[in-house]
Amino acid sequence: MKIEPLSIEGAFEISAPVHADHRGEFSRFYCESTFSDHGLNTRWVQHNRSLTKVRGAVRGMHFQYPPHAEIKLVQCVSGAVFDVLVDLRAHSRSFGQWLAVTLDSSRHNAVYIPRGVAHGFQALTDDARLIYLHSSAYAPQAEGGVRHDDPDLDIAWPLPVVEVSQKDLALPSLSRIQPVEL
Repeated sequence: MKIEPLSIEGAFEISAPVHADHRGEFSRFYCESTFSDHGLNTRWVQHNRSLTKVRGAVRGMHFQYPPHAEIKLVQCVSGAVFDVLVDLRAHSRSFGQWLAVTLDSSRHNAVYIPRGVAHGFQALTDDARLIYLHSSAYAPQAEGGVRHDDPDLDIAWPLPVVEVSQKDLALPSLSRIQPVEL
C-alpha cells in the first residue's frame, strides 16, 4: 500500500496495487499492520455506504464534534467523486482550508480523514458509490457541518452543483461554526 500525506495534517491518500486477470480485479482497501506501521487508526466501529445517483450532486460537508469526533476512510467503489476535506480543528495550521482528491473506482484510491476535518463530495459520474469506515459510531447530537458553497471556503467544485439535500443547505458558514477542539 502507498500512503501519501496530503496538505491537511493527518490526511492521506491511500492506494494499493491492483491485481487483474481474466476474471477481474483485486486490490486491498485496508490493512491493519500497514496502517499501524504508519501510526494510523486501526479500529473501525461502523461501515457505511452511499449511492449518489446524479452527476453534479453534492453531499456534505459533515463531521462530528468530540467526544464522538471520528476518523474516516473513504473509497469510491463505482464511478468517481471530487472528494473534499475542510480542516475545522481549532488550533490547526490549516484551519479553514480545503483540499480535494478525486476518488475513482478505476484507480482504487481512498482518502483517510482525521478527526475534526469535515468531509463531502461531488459526484463526477452518475451512480457514484462510496464505502466509508468510521472510527466512531454516528452520534446525531454531535453532528456538525459547514456549507458546501460558503464563500469564505470558496470550494472549486468541478461541475455545476445540481442537487444538495435540504439538511446540507441549512448548514452554517465557516464563520458561524464552533471550531473543533480535540
